[in-house]
Amino acid sequence: MSRGLNKVMIIGHLGRDPEMRYTPSGRPVTTFSVAVSRSWNTSDGERHAETEWFNVVTWGNLAEICKQYLTKGQQVYVEGRLQTRRWEDKEGNKHTSVEVVASEMMMLGDRRDANQVQGELLVEDGEPAADDQDEFPF
Repeated sequence: MSRGLNKVMIIGHLGRDPEMRYTPSGRPVTTFSVAVSRSWNTSDGERHAETEWFNVVTWGNLAEICKQYLTKGQQVYVEGRLQTRRWEDKEGNKHTSVEVVASEMMMLGDRRDANQVQGELLVEDGEPAADDQDEFPF
């Protein structure tokens, strides 16, 4: 039997503060958007740039950590899988949305608060990295 692969890794800046809600069963889910920019030169030497926006969904402990520590404008690394959602609105219009379901998140870039400890927080599969399970360094 052949296996497939669905894996995505992005580095970008949060476009908005994360929003957290709970499923009817009480499971936390947090969503946020990440802007990933790229630039290139054409054969004429002209500089071009474009930004791609990704909707990110996190679940469980990772959702709680993202809500608590991420803010608009912050640079993050997100790893997970792509998922397509389809739904129909009240007027009967069909919609499709592609989102990144994150399994890992790492805070990158400059810290905004000088009192925070330098370093990165890596979260895998919804759990803090082994060194950070008891207490976060910031």
